[in-house]
Amino acid sequence: MPHDPVSAQPRVVVLAGGLSHERDVSLRSGRRVAEALRSTGLEVTVHDVDADLVPALTEARPDLVWPLLHGASGEDGSVRDVLELLGVRALGTGPRASRVAWSKPIAKTSVTRAGIATPDFVTLPQSLFRELGASRVMDAVVARLGLPLVVKPSRGGSALGVTLVRTADELPGAMVSCFAYGDTALIERAVEGTELAISVIDLDGTPQALPAVEVVTDGPYDYDARYNPGRTEYFAPARLPDDVAARAAETAVAAHRALGLSHLSRTDLIVDADGVPWFLEVNVAPGMTETSLFPQAAEAGGHHLADLYRRLVEAGLRQG
Repeated sequence: MPHDPVSAQPRVVVLAGGLSHERDVSLRSGRRVAEALRSTGLEVTVHDVDADLVPALTEARPDLVWPLLHGASGEDGSVRDVLELLGVRALGTGPRASRVAWSKPIAKTSVTRAGIATPDFVTLPQSLFRELGASRVMDAVVARLGLPLVVKPSRGGSALGVTLVRTADELPGAMVSCFAYGDTALIERAVEGTELAISVIDLDGTPQALPAVEVVTDGPYDYDARYNPGRTEYFAPARLPDDVAARAAETAVAAHRALGLSHLSRTDLIVDADGVPWFLEVNVAPGMTETSLFPQAAEAGGHHLADLYRRLVEAGLRQG
């Protein structure tokens, strides 16, 4: 059984790696969080998601596991299901809510029911394109949603397979790129405006938003722009009027609540010219690399990262 966290330093296992397209990002996130937690005196090990994981957790019986896994299995709830089966306490959102958040169409539908604005969209599997004729389906999409559009895999992260489509001629290539990362595409109306990432922390059952991070790129905010310094400029806090910043923060907290998320999340929004925040997607395992948005938001909010990560661990221990 886990030892008493009151009488000794909690033992934490950080899960990083996995086999998704975002493995490298996960490894970098895991290393940085582990180093930060060790600096606060915690006993921390980093473990990949492989055949050794179950026996290692069964033998070590850590007090808490922090899954810093991005992409499939890491964010779709399946690894968390296994942790529950093993009786291991985990930081963050549980498996059922993770599955809802992981599916962008389901998450968008869920937040819409909570009164949160999200761009109009359709979800189309690759098989349907083949069966009905790709050109006819794409013509119907443009006629229904208009242009510009954003095409993205219905599941996934780090902007892999995401394309901004400004003309109908660009749509076929965008679909090919999308289907390279998943068999179902989410096609949504593109909202022009200020791109924001708003992280939410929940240390005591009361979610609160960290300062919004504004993202400005020299092109699309794609995988390269996210993880290779130089192509993207960040403003933390975002350059927004106070009332607009407050509305955006309220939207992120409302999404966190509506989706039943726990401990930490990051919501991606676009604020249009009228100051209306539009929900795009939510991430239950935000990246923690040197260019990631959650750490930037935390520091903009006056948090020391190591201390905040320690407080998140303590929140996870209390919840168990």
